[in-house]
Amino acid sequence: MTSVLAAPAAPHPVTESYARLSEAFPGLQVTTWHAAPPSGDGWVCAAGLAAGGEALDAFLAWDDAQIVRDYGRPGRPDVVASFALHRYAWPACLLITLPWFLHRRVPRLPVQDVSFHRELGRMAVRIGTFACLPDDPAAALPGARVVPDEEALRAQVRAAVAGHLGPVLEGFRTRMRRGPRALWGMASDEIVEGLWYVAQLLGEEPRAMAALERLLPGATAPYVGSAGFRELTGPCGEALSTRDRASCCMYYTLRPEDTCLTCPRTRDEDRIRRLTATT
Repeated sequence: MTSVLAAPAAPHPVTESYARLSEAFPGLQVTTWHAAPPSGDGWVCAAGLAAGGEALDAFLAWDDAQIVRDYGRPGRPDVVASFALHRYAWPACLLITLPWFLHRRVPRLPVQDVSFHRELGRMAVRIGTFACLPDDPAAALPGARVVPDEEALRAQVRAAVAGHLGPVLEGFRTRMRRGPRALWGMASDEIVEGLWYVAQLLGEEPRAMAALERLLPGATAPYVGSAGFRELTGPCGEALSTRDRASCCMYYTLRPEDTCLTCPRTRDEDRIRRLTATT
């Protein structure tokens, strides 16, 4: 009797995007799972963060200790929570925005389907349905949700990020002393700054900026503000891209003399000096 080996499962239509991400940014590796998510040994499920209990306490303790190591002083509890939320939300948004940007595919990722290992820089996801356009070769595959045009696909991106981050924001809310508008301002910033950064690594910054301006033009609730890009002129007449954040990461509470490059507190002359210094 001849045994027949089962053919390996075909990769999911969005995994190519995750491979591109890991190549461009080795500090973040994304894998997929089917039967059970990784657990223990530093892994945390997004559902645990959303629940706001012991999993979130352990997640915050890591940032609390890191702030003391890096800055020689403890952070306020709300600052610790802000740092921790950023460390999760920045890569979590990329799980949705990068497949949209690279391949016009938008996965739906409820919190129970995403796990994160911050020290290893790894995320593990279980992908079910995904949205795509009618001319996508993946449109006939199981789990595909075909939408009519680019604007409908952008709406799917906004809905997918809100569906994932909404419960996580609620889990963090009581630790951060911020209302819904401030929290969704943070979500808006994570969407924009994550994809903007990775697109620079991929050599596609101008296209990403244009895409993000269409994705977040303003008045797209629950998000706050627009992509917020603007252009500065350098000392030699060169164009320098910047943006103004919709939220504050509270970094100034640890180093009052310093601010983030895209913080509204940072003056344009300081932005120009720092941008030209790095180039």
